[in-house]
Amino acid sequence: GAAVVVAMRRHGNGRSEAAGEVRFACTLPRMARLQDRDVLHTLYDHRFSAADVAAKNAIWREIARHLQRFVIDGQPVLDLACDRGYFIRNISAAEKWATDLRDVSDHLGEAIHFVQCNGLDIAATLPSDFFGTVFMSNYLEHLQTPDVVLEQLFAVHAVTRPGGRVIILQPNIRLVRERYWDFLDHRVPMTENNLREAAETAGFATFKMVVRFLPYTTKSRLPQTGRLVRMYFGFPPARWILGKQTLYVGVKPEHPAA
Repeated sequence: GAAVVVAMRRHGNGRSEAAGEVRFACTLPRMARLQDRDVLHTLYDHRFSAADVAAKNAIWREIARHLQRFVIDGQPVLDLACDRGYFIRNISAAEKWATDLRDVSDHLGEAIHFVQCNGLDIAATLPSDFFGTVFMSNYLEHLQTPDVVLEQLFAVHAVTRPGGRVIILQPNIRLVRERYWDFLDHRVPMTENNLREAAETAGFATFKMVVRFLPYTTKSRLPQTGRLVRMYFGFPPARWILGKQTLYVGVKPEHPAA
């Protein structure tokens, strides 16, 4: 609404008194929040150009090919906070599901069942004990606090079927160091240790951990094409130089712990 300022009248003896209200016809902007859908659209549109998006498509074909070994055959797969569906579009699965806070259905195609929702709401929105594999990439660091990270992983546990897996790709602040904070929406510092701790607290058993799995971002100098990604995965020492993201694979036990 309009801003109101009380004007003061000063007398010769130094005394001041209110002289009335002065109204300015200005409107204060609504506070923008990083979790707002329109803010996220603007943020990611500025962060990734059309050329970046094309490069990510090529890169993710190879990443998904490498991750396919951890996806349980013949069971539904969920891509949580899927963005443009780089993972879910390139993976083989009996059923493909995806969620995101934004409506990204135009990028996914009809073969993918898209549900627009907050990731924290999946336990109330999606079927329980249903997915053979739940995948998330570069997501947990965007949540507000470590408590919310735990809340998210408990929600993932609820929608994963017994014997199913969670696959997490996560920037590792221990390896990235100060560059971890180059992105405005990074909030929670994650390492391989607190990632494992959070997943196991939520009820998963650790199946596989690769501390140095991928470079920090798709804007890293290498690798930038599908061919370079194949070479990167085919030459493990490259991970010790370029690997800044951690791969975690956890399993939901068939029977709850006594």
